[in-house]
Amino acid sequence: MSKPRRAWLRAALGAAALALGVGARGALAQNLPAPPDAPAQLAVSEGGVRLTYGGRTLLEGTLVGQGEAPELRTLVDSAGGAVTQVVKWTARGPGPVVLTATVIGSAEAFPCEVEPRPDALRVVRNSVGLSHSLLNRAVYDRLGDWALSVDWPAQVTVSPTASGDSTLFRVEASGGEVALRFRPRYYQRHRGLAAYRPWTYRAWRGSVAGWSSWFAFGDSVTEADVRRTADVMAEALAPWGYEWLQIDDGYERQPIGLPDRWLVANDKFPSGLSGLARYVAGRGLEPGIWTNVAFHDRAWALAHPAYFVTDSEDRPARGNWIGYVMNGADPVTLNDLVRPVYDSLAREGWRYFKVDALRHLRYEGYNSWADFFARRGLDRVAVYRGVVQAIRDAIGPRAFLLACWGIRPELAGLVDAVRVGTDGFGYGGFAEYNSYNNVVWRNDPDHIQIAAPDAYRATTLASLTGSVLMLTDKPEVYRTARVEAARRAAPVLFTVPEQVYDVDPSRSSRIAEADVSVSGSGPRPFDADQRLEVPLYLLDVDRPFERWTVLARTGGADSAVRFADLGLEPDRPYLVFEFWTKKLLGAFTGSFVPGRVDPRYRVQDFCIRERLDRPQLVATSRHVSCGAVDLADVSWRADTLSGASDLVGGDAYDIYVTEPAGYRFVAATADGADVASTVRAGALRIVRLEAARSARVAWQVAWRKGR
Repeated sequence: MSKPRRAWLRAALGAAALALGVGARGALAQNLPAPPDAPAQLAVSEGGVRLTYGGRTLLEGTLVGQGEAPELRTLVDSAGGAVTQVVKWTARGPGPVVLTATVIGSAEAFPCEVEPRPDALRVVRNSVGLSHSLLNRAVYDRLGDWALSVDWPAQVTVSPTASGDSTLFRVEASGGEVALRFRPRYYQRHRGLAAYRPWTYRAWRGSVAGWSSWFAFGDSVTEADVRRTADVMAEALAPWGYEWLQIDDGYERQPIGLPDRWLVANDKFPSGLSGLARYVAGRGLEPGIWTNVAFHDRAWALAHPAYFVTDSEDRPARGNWIGYVMNGADPVTLNDLVRPVYDSLAREGWRYFKVDALRHLRYEGYNSWADFFARRGLDRVAVYRGVVQAIRDAIGPRAFLLACWGIRPELAGLVDAVRVGTDGFGYGGFAEYNSYNNVVWRNDPDHIQIAAPDAYRATTLASLTGSVLMLTDKPEVYRTARVEAARRAAPVLFTVPEQVYDVDPSRSSRIAEADVSVSGSGPRPFDADQRLEVPLYLLDVDRPFERWTVLARTGGADSAVRFADLGLEPDRPYLVFEFWTKKLLGAFTGSFVPGRVDPRYRVQDFCIRERLDRPQLVATSRHVSCGAVDLADVSWRADTLSGASDLVGGDAYDIYVTEPAGYRFVAATADGADVASTVRAGALRIVRLEAARSARVAWQVAWRKGR
C-alpha cells in the first residue's frame, strides 16, 4: 500500500472511531484515583432520591406513587468481600411506583444488562456507540467499575446521551416494586477479577485485524514467506483494514532462552529481524512478532542457577513446556533475560507482541514451585505480573501486547488482549467470556483460515463482537474469491458488551482455579473452548445520523425471531436484509422468520432497520456491520437520499435502498466516484459506485413522487 493510501485508511478509521465516541488508539495508562469500595450515600426527600458515590452524584431523580408514599427498604451486604447495596420502594397504593432519574457516568459508562432475564432469548449482545436497546436494565461504568441496575420484574428503559467527559442516562422504572441495586468494584469483587483496576488503564480502542504465520507455515516459516505475504497483504487486504502482520514461531534459534536466541534470527531469515520489520512497514503494515517466556537452554541454566526459581537443593526448577523457570522476583533476571529482548525488538519497529507460554510460567512454573515463593515471603502472582510488567515497560504503552494462551486473570491491565482458548479458532469465547471483551481486555479467538469451510462464519462473528481478527492462510489464498470473507469483516469496530455477565458462565464461573492449576497441558476447565453453542449475536449500532441493529445467526431452530427479544419495539415495522446473500427478506412487525442458513456461508448477517414511509438505505456492501465502518452520513431531504461513504479504491460499492410505491426513481450521482449502475431488484434500488482511489465520496439518489 502506498503511503498516501495508508494515510487515508488510518484517517478514515480514526474518523469512524471518533464519530462513535472512541479514540483510534488509547494510551494504556490512566492513573486516576481508585473509586471507593463502599456503598453510595443515599438521600431521600419527599418525592426525590439521590445517590452520591466518591463525592459525586451518581443518580438523581423523583419517585411517584399513588395513594400512600411507597415503602422504602435498604440493604447493604458485603458477603465474600463484595459490596451490594439495594434501595427498594414498594407500592402501598393502587398504582405502580414510578422512578424517573438521571444516572451520571464517566465517558466509559454504557447501558447493559447485569444478569439474564428469566425469559431471555439466548443471544450475545454488543454495541457500537451507546445502545438504546429496550433490553437494557443497568448502567456499567468501566472507569469506576460500578454497576447500577434495576431488579426484575420492574419495567425499565435506559436512554443514554454523551455529554463531554460524562455520559448521562435517563432511567425510567415502574412496578409494584422498584429496587435499585448498586455494586461497586463490580468486575473486581463481584466477578472475581482481583487484578482488574480500570481506572489505571484503557482498553485498546483501535481495530486489530491482520495476519499470523502460524497455521499458514508453522515453524517452517521463512523470510521469503513473510515478504511474499506482506506484498499480497498490501494489495489484497490492507486497503480493507488489515494492518498487522505477525511472524510466529520459526525465526528464533534453539535452544530458546538467552536474548540473542530471539534477537539474532536463524538462517531462514538472512536479512535479520530489523530488516524484516523495515520491509513489512514499507508495505504499509504494522510488524508483529511472537516470543516465548520459556527457557530451554539446560547448560546455561545449570551454570547460572541464581537466575531461576530453584528446588530444595538450589537447582534450577523446571516444568513441562516452560523449561527452566525464570525468577521474575530477581531484578537481575528481568534485566538480563527479559528486558533486552523487548527493548531491542521495540527499537527495531515491532509493534505487535504475542507472548507465548504465559500459562506455563504460571502453572508449571510459579504454581508448581509455590514453596520457592512461600519460603521467601513472596506473592507469586505479584512476581508473575512483574515479568509481564517488564515486557510492557520495554515495549511501551502504545504497542499491542497479546497474552497467549488461555484465560489470564492475573494480567488484567497489563495486556491488551488474551487468546482465550487453545490453538485453532474457537467460538466458545464469544459467549463464555463475552463480558470481558473490550472491558477487561480484547478477546482473541485465535487465527482464521479463510480457506476453511467456516470462514464467513468465523470472520463475521469475530468482527461483530469486536474481537481480534487475525488471518492465517498462505498468501495465494488472498488472490482468490475466498478473500471476500476477510474483506467484508475488517476493520473491527470497537464494541462494548451489552451484557456484563457471560451468556455461557460455565467457564468464567471457574476462573479462580487459575490460582491453583499446576498444569497447562491442554485447556483448563476455565479456558474458552472451540464449540459454537450460542447461535445468535446481536450488534446495536448508534451513529449520529441513524441507529440500526445487526443480527448474526449460525443456525438453531428456524422459528420466528421476535423483535422484542432483540431489544426493538414490538409494534413497529422493520426491514430485514441479509448481507451475504444480498436479499431483502421484507418488512415485518413483531417478528421475522430467518429461514435456512446458506451452506456457502454457514452464517446469516441480518441488517435490521426501522421501516420508513419513504426511500431509505437498508445496507451497503462494504462491511458486515451494514454501514458502521463506511457510512459517514445519511440524510433525507426534498425527495433525495444523500450520504457520504468511505470507498476502497477498486472495490465496487453497492448501496441498497428501498423504493416504495409512489416514488419514481430519477437519478443517482456521486462526487468522487462513478455511478456504475442503478438496478431495480424487487423492492430495492441498488446503486453501484466505483472509485479508482480510496476516498470519501458524497452521493445522492433522487426520486419524484407520483407514478
